[in-house]
Amino acid sequence: MSAVEQTREEGASESVAGFLATLGIFGGLIAIVERPVTIGVFALFIALVASALASGRHRGLAALAVGVAATSWFAGMVVSILADRPLW
Repeated sequence: MSAVEQTREEGASESVAGFLATLGIFGGLIAIVERPVTIGVFALFIALVASALASGRHRGLAALAVGVAATSWFAGMVVSILADRPLW
């Protein structure tokens, strides 16, 4: 038995997945107040790519990013229609 705890080495794809998931969350939130079709769809695409890359530590963050991006896209569409602002 070893007293030193073994940690799994994260690959570059796991780090990229975390950054992409964060970008997807912030892009989704920006899509609520600014052009939801262009920004929201792009944020959702980035979040889906992050969820495809995430396999370990950032798996929950990537799932959250997909949910936030999709919900923000829908909320941005509703806000833009009600406020009579352009969608794209």
